[in-house]
Amino acid sequence: MSGAAAAILWRRVDRPGHESARVSPGAAGWELAGTAVFAHEGKACGFNYTIACDREWRTKSADVVGWLGADAVRVNALVGEDGRWRVDGVDIPEIAGCVDVDLNFSPSTNLLPIRRLDLAVGEEKEVRAAWLRFPSFRFEPLEQTYRRLAEGRYVYRSAGGRFERELDVDGNGFVLRYPGFWEVEV
Repeated sequence: MSGAAAAILWRRVDRPGHESARVSPGAAGWELAGTAVFAHEGKACGFNYTIACDREWRTKSADVVGWLGADAVRVNALVGEDGRWRVDGVDIPEIAGCVDVDLNFSPSTNLLPIRRLDLAVGEEKEVRAAWLRFPSFRFEPLEQTYRRLAEGRYVYRSAGGRFERELDVDGNGFVLRYPGFWEVEV
């Protein structure tokens, strides 16, 4: 996978909306940043997010700022060296030890375990992510499985296998097609 900066633009297929994201290297690791705009239950939503990872693609912080209709949203998560997550200054023991953050409203965060795991074709691994649910904006643990089917194709499973999608992925780790939800435009 590439070590250079890369950007992408998605279109939602289940409702009006778009998202653009950029991954870039930094002195301490990697940054994934993006903006999502979409409709939810007749309300306009707009979210900017920034996720900092170390060089091994382990999440160190996640910030989400924006709005859901007229309501402001702000979430700040910091991950300590001990694996404990503090969200808006409060320790959240349920997600302690989670290595990846997963933003429920975005396809961008699939990139994090895809890059970190660096699976060989045919290989499968389980991960436990700190899942930021939408629209509650509360974190909870989510068991996930990634299986690499081919060079640019993965099977993603969560919720004990009740949710499954085949994901087409580019050489940077960005999802190109998330069936039922997102498709790449650029």
